[in-house]
Amino acid sequence: MKLKRFFSQIYLTLIFIFLYAPIAVLIVFSFNSEKGSRFNHFSLRWYQELFQSEMILDALWNTLFIAVTSAFFATIIGLISCLGISALKGKPKAVYMSLNNIPMLNSELVTGLSLMLVFAAFGLTAGYPTILIAHITFNIPYVILSIMPRLLQTNKSTYEAAIDLGASPMYAFYKILLPELMPGIFSGFLLAFTMSLDDFIITYFTRGAGINTLSTLIYSEVRKGIKPTINALSTIMFVSVLLLLFFVNRPKKDSTKQ
Repeated sequence: MKLKRFFSQIYLTLIFIFLYAPIAVLIVFSFNSEKGSRFNHFSLRWYQELFQSEMILDALWNTLFIAVTSAFFATIIGLISCLGISALKGKPKAVYMSLNNIPMLNSELVTGLSLMLVFAAFGLTAGYPTILIAHITFNIPYVILSIMPRLLQTNKSTYEAAIDLGASPMYAFYKILLPELMPGIFSGFLLAFTMSLDDFIITYFTRGAGINTLSTLIYSEVRKGIKPTINALSTIMFVSVLLLLFFVNRPKKDSTKQ
């Protein structure tokens, strides 16, 4: 048993090294004073150039704006969809949940092309509206998948008791059901935000001329050669996500001990 545990720990260690070693190299070279694969000496040169580059900052703003906006609307639509699906029973409910899973299993290439053709058929000019609609459409299934398990765990008797005692359905929803669903809603929002932030294919097919997100900007820069400013930007994003994860998963105080 000890030998098995020893090898399992080595196996897990190698997996984490394989996952995080490239990120560690990226972070180290974001502080390199020169371009290239050799580390010369510590410098903040690329961070200074990052905050002076209008092109990168504009792409960063577009990425954050699209990610936050699409995640917000996808979360609202996903929550309403969950309430509707949970009211169904038997086959209809299973059918709708299966339909919800198809876009997640489907290739992003197919989704991006189909959305581009739909926008073209309705005469919509590619730009911010088409990107937002595409990202909202892409994110809704992930939000539903995050909220639905939480909704199934809620005690419906409490909600029905509030209705019987004279509370309006909307008041009972906000005071009883919504607080219980908040962990699922928050995780759905974060998942939608992350998927939108990371997306390239759907954005590429639905963006207009002159609109760049970080993913499309990096793709266009690959042909010229990645600048170390991208390493600095990636480092800032990685650290930000890491801090957010620590904040979300921080240990909560046990109120029963007080």
